[in-house]
Amino acid sequence: MIEIREIGRSRKDLKKFVQFAIGLYRGCDCYVPPMIESEIDILDEKVNPAFDFCESVYYMAFRDGKPVGRIAGFINRSANRKFNEGQCRFGFVDFIDDPEVSRRLLDTVSEWGRRKGMDCLMGPMGMTDLDYEGCLTEGFDQLTTSQTIYNYPYYPKHFEAYGLQADIRANEYRMRVPDAVPEKYTRISEIVAKRLGLRVIADTDSKHIVKTWGHKIFQLLNEAYAPLYGFTELTPRQIEYYINLWLPQVRLDLVRLVIDQDDRLVAFGICCPSLSRAQQKARGRMWPFGWIHLAKAMYFKGGTDTLDLLLVAVRPEYQGKGVNALLFPEIIREAIRSGFKWAESNPELETNARVQEMWKDFNPVCHKRRCIYKQSIAK
Repeated sequence: MIEIREIGRSRKDLKKFVQFAIGLYRGCDCYVPPMIESEIDILDEKVNPAFDFCESVYYMAFRDGKPVGRIAGFINRSANRKFNEGQCRFGFVDFIDDPEVSRRLLDTVSEWGRRKGMDCLMGPMGMTDLDYEGCLTEGFDQLTTSQTIYNYPYYPKHFEAYGLQADIRANEYRMRVPDAVPEKYTRISEIVAKRLGLRVIADTDSKHIVKTWGHKIFQLLNEAYAPLYGFTELTPRQIEYYINLWLPQVRLDLVRLVIDQDDRLVAFGICCPSLSRAQQKARGRMWPFGWIHLAKAMYFKGGTDTLDLLLVAVRPEYQGKGVNALLFPEIIREAIRSGFKWAESNPELETNARVQEMWKDFNPVCHKRRCIYKQSIAK
């Protein structure tokens, strides 16, 4: 018999919720365990500023007292206003290969959403677009990035059997870092820079980039990503939170900013050494030795041969004018210097032809696909 229990909000309870997935995937070479404390922070309403406009609920499924599944329900009031829809999102969803377990979890979150006045169930998604989203539907034999979800092949079968239908699909690409900066990009970048009056800068002073560029980076992110599926603009509190959380940790030599003649931020590109294998070795724990694996991957040449392409954003009025070509020579040059052989994109919407166009000269291979599902839950 399956028992569904609501999980409390203490960090002790949330830790059990997080650790269930780590246990479920133990021995799976493609799964990357999250850093436990960081995962708890996302779910903790005392820490995550997304709770200013979101609410959540957490459930776990048990059989004979043993945990066999988990799921979170989210309501993002800002997103619902923007998209004029009563979305109940589900995420942080994991379960054994038993349709009864997945059905009971989805039923429970659906009923919670209905009680809150919601009319559709969507997921896997987080509270915001910067959280994990998208069920893996192809590429189960590929190592996932530390920013994305890995799930077993039976997950999409369970979701579809439940009646969920694909609402949007996304692709991930893997490409080889060239041995040298292609002459084409050097030439185009010079032309674009001259025509638009732009220049590329690298700010390797962590305090300076936080103080001078931090807010501008996330404000530009809001503008550039506003039309994308499911995206809601970050609030000032969220921006402050992510500035303090992310910028001090990224490798600033892998960050490039494009500015105009008035020093206004026009575009940026942020990359990061792949932390996937390091997090596997850390097993979700920073202490006592997890930080060593992460530091080697992040800062030591040879710590990883893969570069994760985290974020690229261009101010809307400059999109389609070749501004991306200004970023590529700089990032490629730094990737070569740092010894990276491969680069991986984050999930990109299948319909976003413009972003996919960026990779065409690098022989990209679509090695993973994802899906966000949707279903009416209106009575």
